[in-house]
Amino acid sequence: MSRAVVYETFGGPEVLELREVPEPHAGAHEVRVRVAAVGLNPMDWILSSMPEVAERFGITLPSGFATDFAGTVDEVGEGVPGFAVGDRVHGAATGRAAADFVVVDPFGANALQHTPAEIGDEVAGTLAVAGRTASAALAAVDVKAGDTVLIGGAAGGVGVFAVQLAKLAGARVIGTASEGTHDFLRRFGAEPVTYGPGLADRVRGTAPDGVSAAIDLFGTETAEAALALDVPAQRISTVAAGPNPPGGVRATGGVDARPEDLERITEAIVAGEITVPIAATYPVERIREAVRLQAGRHVHGKIVVKL
Repeated sequence: MSRAVVYETFGGPEVLELREVPEPHAGAHEVRVRVAAVGLNPMDWILSSMPEVAERFGITLPSGFATDFAGTVDEVGEGVPGFAVGDRVHGAATGRAAADFVVVDPFGANALQHTPAEIGDEVAGTLAVAGRTASAALAAVDVKAGDTVLIGGAAGGVGVFAVQLAKLAGARVIGTASEGTHDFLRRFGAEPVTYGPGLADRVRGTAPDGVSAAIDLFGTETAEAALALDVPAQRISTVAAGPNPPGGVRATGGVDARPEDLERITEAIVAGEITVPIAATYPVERIREAVRLQAGRHVHGKIVVKL
């Protein structure tokens, strides 16, 4: 037997339970990973609390929980080149990551990545969803050197990647956040503005020469402000407004990321060009507390659950 976080009804963090479950094993074309760390994302608690969203992702009850993980390969099935027992890896397994063991197709849609020796499991376990989502959001609007980019939700788990990737591309970054988060954002090279009513006017005051691109990582406020600032709709992307965002702006997400995006991010972390701030770390026995903190949407960086 092994342990896994599961839920049998949709709801808040109280539905999550750490249970004994049959130990899974790798079949042909699969590997089994002994999970060391799981990075939480807003989508995790959205899937466990909103059945209409879970249905779109193929999640049925009972279900496991969480997506991003890092750990060590401990079983390799037949027909799996490039992976061996003992390899440190990280990846994504939607609705299954918070468990002692996860079995994955290492070459599937969420391809398993080798973890560089310089990166610990806590950091590696935060990369798959946030890194891919940030990369896709920036690529959708072709952020490049000389751009002034407005990033909504810049202090969150995806935002910290988006800010740093945009800076690496040579762009100026203006990030929306609460006032208490402004110093945090400045650490990553962003110029903070407070979100809420009047956002477009505050951005004008910060960037009187205008904004050339925008990505909205939380709702539609930033996308709507960018439209009011005369940013062309094709240079505005959103990841949280559903399939039909306002004004014809581009809807995107991690599914649109390129296969090489995560490798580029890990190389940048090793080189010291990207920092992954860990806001809090919890043992898996305190999964409900970790999810409550994540669901509050005021976390500066990533939350990690350790197994």
